[in-house]
Amino acid sequence: MLSTEQKAIIQQTVPLLESGGEALTRHFYEIMLRDYPEVQPLFNQAHQASGEQARALANAVLNYARHIDQLEALGPLVGQIVNKHVSLQVQPEHYPIVGTCLLQAMREVLGEEVATDAVLEAWGAAYQQLADILIEAEEGVYTAHEQQPGGWRGARAFHVERKSPESEEITSFYLQPVDGQPVPPHQPGQYLGLRLMIDGKEVRRNYSLSAAANGKSLRISVKREPGGVASTFLHDRVQEGDVLDVFPPAGDFVLRASDRPVAFVTAGVGITPAVAMTEAALADGREVHFLHCARHGGVHAFHDWVERQAEQVSALTRRYCYSEPRAGDQPHAEGFLTREQLAEWLPDSREVDVYFLGPKPFMQQVRAHLRGLGIPDDRVNYEFFGPASALET
Repeated sequence: MLSTEQKAIIQQTVPLLESGGEALTRHFYEIMLRDYPEVQPLFNQAHQASGEQARALANAVLNYARHIDQLEALGPLVGQIVNKHVSLQVQPEHYPIVGTCLLQAMREVLGEEVATDAVLEAWGAAYQQLADILIEAEEGVYTAHEQQPGGWRGARAFHVERKSPESEEITSFYLQPVDGQPVPPHQPGQYLGLRLMIDGKEVRRNYSLSAAANGKSLRISVKREPGGVASTFLHDRVQEGDVLDVFPPAGDFVLRASDRPVAFVTAGVGITPAVAMTEAALADGREVHFLHCARHGGVHAFHDWVERQAEQVSALTRRYCYSEPRAGDQPHAEGFLTREQLAEWLPDSREVDVYFLGPKPFMQQVRAHLRGLGIPDDRVNYEFFGPASALET
């Protein structure tokens, strides 16, 4: 347990983390991925190259230091970390590696005059406190996954029953368990973890589930990312009948029970969890406003599915906005989604739950628009890789 003196030391390092946290975490990742190759499958190298992962960790470390005396103030951050860890199967033995590399990075980046033995001892104790919290929470989730009907722990073999293109960039993979046993119900909005072997190298990724639970199979819909190792492998080399290692569904960006109207505001591949959420919301009899932004009709996934739902269910209203429409496209609006357009497409009453997801610039705009329209923050839900402050504009 942290002593009062150690807590004071941690809080004194907050200004250093505010100014240099990203440099620290970037060096941390360099050390860990160089010296401990066994953890490389847990990290997306594209996020490493872009700096997203370092920024996200820097934000988490900073928030932890700021709230070392009141960890409850971390809010949903711990749950988000736990779900990401569970989806990739982070295990207790990984935590000492992280702790060792974090302290080494502090000493090398901050220098011995700042990162004294007392500072490193305090941060070692603080890290162990956080590790214990996460390990206990993750074990609870692993156990729950294993004990639920149809559940499992670790990897389970699923074969690709079908591949289906949803757009020029997105393909759906229909997965069925090789053992023929049921699969547990997932919550709409959750994602799956996959363990892939690509040219002899293990890679782990998670992808949103894009269909409501049916107890028999799972569906993910994957965008081909330029230069994406895993997405290119899935699109080009994984075929129907192939077997994939699948980790249980995880994630806390889920549709929450309510009788209020719900709006899904998405862009690009952000549409995938919204499809599963829409299925569930309509099944519950909720009024649904489905608002999607894409470059053009060729990359607009699930267009036909949404149209069929709208024909069958009067409670579903859909609107599309294309930034670069092609000849023959018929969106409801062109250009980027404006506050005025969003106001027109949302219900007249601000008693609405909003879920939004898409590329970072889109999410920044939507968050600002929703606040400008008076939608309370507690009615707004999103999933974002990185510090929430990055969405403030």
